[in-house]
Amino acid sequence: MLTSRVSRQFASHTAVAAIVLFAATAFPTSAQKKRVPPGGNIAVIADERLAALRVAPSLSARLIRRLSRGRFVSVRATRRNQEGISFSHVVVTRRTSGWVQSEALVTSGRNGDDQRLAHLIGGTDEFDRIARARIFLDHFPRSPLRPKVLLALGDAAEEAAAQLSREATRRFERREIPIDGAPEYSYYLNYNGLDRYNRQGVTFTFDRATKQFHYDGAAWREILRKDSDSPEAAEAKKRLEKLATYRR
Repeated sequence: MLTSRVSRQFASHTAVAAIVLFAATAFPTSAQKKRVPPGGNIAVIADERLAALRVAPSLSARLIRRLSRGRFVSVRATRRNQEGISFSHVVVTRRTSGWVQSEALVTSGRNGDDQRLAHLIGGTDEFDRIARARIFLDHFPRSPLRPKVLLALGDAAEEAAAQLSREATRRFERREIPIDGAPEYSYYLNYNGLDRYNRQGVTFTFDRATKQFHYDGAAWREILRKDSDSPEAAEAKKRLEKLATYRR
């Protein structure tokens, strides 16, 4: 088994540092809290289903821990085992390192990773699509696929809004809201089901008449602002026009 040098598959330290800086400044809600491990070339966990950190490059090797989606790791080497599975040796913290299946990782310096991550966004539930779209937007600022991913993020957020509306209504029906207390809509906008979306930089408006959440449309507006000539721009405009019909 041959170990290929990391420089053949990943970007230089300078390029990676630029992407990490971009993520930390452009998307503070999702990136500033993440710690970057020392040394190596930085990658991020995009497919948590494959993100088992092991003591050796084998699917049967002892598990050290499971890495969460969005986690930064420092890649030191790659190796393809006898079964043809590619593994990356990664540093997670100063005291923790191991081997993880390479397909769990994406990095802006590896050709095709933006396409691979964009494909992952398509077949998951609403929150997973949003979380993976956020990773994409943080780490591939120059990808031509950004309008497509922004549209997908917005559509996933609006689908999530419908589910959140049903959940919040059931919850507040069971627990009566005091008539002489805080305004009813403030209970909805403080609903804890919104929290994990907020941490992904996704916020919702609330239609008081219908008691329905709706996505605020930020991703769609970004398409019109930065990619007005893209095929996705026309779709984004339609969605914003529909959003404007809802009462606040």
